[in-house]
Amino acid sequence: MAAVNADPEVMRWIRDGNIRDEQQTRGGVQAWESEWESQGFGLFAVEIRSTGELAGFTGLSVPDYLPEVLPAVEVGWRLGRSHWGQGLATEAAAAAVRFGFEERGLERIVSIIQVGNDASERITAKLGMHPVQETVNPTCGRRVRVFELSSEQYVTTTRRRRQRERWSRSGPRVRPAW
Repeated sequence: MAAVNADPEVMRWIRDGNIRDEQQTRGGVQAWESEWESQGFGLFAVEIRSTGELAGFTGLSVPDYLPEVLPAVEVGWRLGRSHWGQGLATEAAAAAVRFGFEERGLERIVSIIQVGNDASERITAKLGMHPVQETVNPTCGRRVRVFELSSEQYVTTTRRRRQRERWSRSGPRVRPAW
């Protein structure tokens, strides 16, 4: 995780954009672990199945840094650059959202994205989230957009997706005529 946090391109859209050294990363990991104990949720390591390599993290946390959205639980993700563009962040974040709604019974999940971080905004769209406000992160002065997904929206979206998946498995097979 220290290598991921030391990459300026990875950290470009995280808070003030500064990289984190190994000691700062270690402190962050300890804080993430304590959140599991205090909140009953937290961040998950994202590993590549075939190799066991750590790609980064995804998970749920309380966005204390943005009091105007509280009470809230935020889904977030951070992957090493070599793992970008493969759908891993979307897949991992979807698992975290599913965990939040189905295992922890959350009513609402938000995602807070810095304005200009189009890649992360695309992930929120794939998760079914929609923008609800734009504001400034008081810890760094950067503009952010807050996206939201309610448990009702999650259930409706999940039901539709599962119906499409069932149809695609049981529906007609389409193949080239040649």
